[in-house]
Amino acid sequence: MAEEKQQLRYSDEELQEFKEIILDMLEKARAEYKTLRNIISHEGSNGIDDTAPMFTAMEEGAATLSKEEASQLAQRQYKFIQNLEAALVRIENKTYGICRVTGKLIPKERLRLVPHATLTIEAKEMLNKQGK
Repeated sequence: MAEEKQQLRYSDEELQEFKEIILDMLEKARAEYKTLRNIISHEGSNGIDDTAPMFTAMEEGAATLSKEEASQLAQRQYKFIQNLEAALVRIENKTYGICRVTGKLIPKERLRLVPHATLTIEAKEMLNKQGK
């Protein structure tokens, strides 16, 4: 049985597809982060008058959050934005989608769901078992 030649990296076309996914997620993540920051900075007023209609529903739901909850969500969202931005750098360097532990390509299905992933599922499970 002939051994399949293993692909070392994603093609420029594939990288472009991932870049578009990431840019879309980044835009949404930044909008949500801005909404959370507004909730934190508006003392008693969680007004939505000056907000684009598409974020109105999100803000109305988020308006019930305590400042502490909003702050924790904002921190998580900021980290998510940083991870997405780092993924864009890896795309530019053509190292995107390569597992940082095994050196193998991370499956496209995983990257479409978690575009900032730096580990294959196997590597992630292996690290979890090691307690890292």
